[in-house]
Amino acid sequence: MTPELLTPGRLRDWPLPDAQGDKESRGQLLVVGGTRTTPGGVLLAGEAGLRAGAGKLALATAVSTATALGVAVPEAQVIGLEEDEDGNVARSGATAVVERARSAATVLLGPGFADPDATVALLRDVVPHLDVPVAVDAVASAYLTQDPGALRHLSGRAVLTVNVAELARTAGVDESTVERDAPGVAGELARRCGVVVLCGGEGKCVAAPDGGAWLIDGGGPGLGVSGSGDVQAGIVAGLLARGADPAQAAAWGGYLHARVGERLAAAVGVVGYLARELPGEVPAALAELG
Repeated sequence: MTPELLTPGRLRDWPLPDAQGDKESRGQLLVVGGTRTTPGGVLLAGEAGLRAGAGKLALATAVSTATALGVAVPEAQVIGLEEDEDGNVARSGATAVVERARSAATVLLGPGFADPDATVALLRDVVPHLDVPVAVDAVASAYLTQDPGALRHLSGRAVLTVNVAELARTAGVDESTVERDAPGVAGELARRCGVVVLCGGEGKCVAAPDGGAWLIDGGGPGLGVSGSGDVQAGIVAGLLARGADPAQAAAWGGYLHARVGERLAAAVGVVGYLARELPGEVPAALAELG
């Protein structure tokens, strides 16, 4: 299928679920990620999820950073997970994640994770027990690299958010292949894994297992900054929590991420803004799309 260019008009014809109602009706988002030295990814993703419309937020991260994260994000419940000697979330933390996920509407896995092996070991004991929409971000894509069918039990209720390098590794191709044909690589991976794929780069593309495909122009070079991908993953997960289907959440999430980058570029400059400034622009970008 030829990818469709997403425009404001197209998105208005594909409206998100109503965000009215209380915090329970908009869904609980659980973000699992971070290490002793990279707790910020969880913070960025969690705030972005709330800004995109999730009703409640829980953050599960390395125990050594949990208290500080709870102070930094007072809107969230924070769960401290056991760490290994390198500060990664230990495999023994899986039980607590699975237990908390039972009351979540959506689980986001990956923001702030740094070690692929430690991440895969944890997710092997978490993902098979999940029965809600799931977003898998960045380093957590290593789980699908090792087991492409690992999310098929969710029957399509999953989104993979990756950059060009991560898409190449997960798909088993060279980065140059992705740079030449990101929609084609994303589409093949979506079909093979049964997930919606959102890949960012100079442009963005979204591919669904049923062959649906979309392109997103815009955003600009300012989005190529540390933490930006965590924000995008959080937006997607927040939309899933409020009831969007995976393809819609990925398409809207990628577009909103690009749009908030453009809004900040107009106010601050093409480069120079920080990822922590992106979530605050999400509500206005949503309002623009009415």
